[in-house]
Amino acid sequence: MAEFRKMRRFGQEMSEERTIEVMKKATSGVLAVLGDEDYPYAVPLSFVYEDGKIYFHCAKAGHKLDAMRKHDKVSFCVIDQDQIVGEEFTTYFRSAIAFGRVRELEHFGEEFSYAHRILSLKYWPEAPQEKIDEDLKKEGMPMLVFAIDVEHMTGKEARELVKK
Repeated sequence: MAEFRKMRRFGQEMSEERTIEVMKKATSGVLAVLGDEDYPYAVPLSFVYEDGKIYFHCAKAGHKLDAMRKHDKVSFCVIDQDQIVGEEFTTYFRSAIAFGRVRELEHFGEEFSYAHRILSLKYWPEAPQEKIDEDLKKEGMPMLVFAIDVEHMTGKEARELVKK
């Protein structure tokens, strides 16, 4: 397992529980991969965090997919709060970042179905189970599902929020 840097401003580091709460609450985040010609490629996406994994789906072709298949190390960032406080020349922010390895889930395998269900319920909590099952049974489903196995995750917030 990789050795990750300690947060430089450790006084602003959130607890693991608070960091997980931020990850679970967020509705979008930014996935960063090693893209074409080794340029970083960061792309916003919808996701769900559950049990140390970040699940998301993507199209069956594209820059993001090519990059993930070429290099499985990724980072994923969410911003929970970013309140501009002009008179203090700062922002009251709260964010979380995860590092891990991404893997494609076996089409219609157990984890694929699980990820599809929890993604569906995050963005449509009232979704009838039959509708989710029906969607899973579609021939030629136009998407792939991925999991990031989180190896390291930290959260950080502005000093002003730490004090509260």
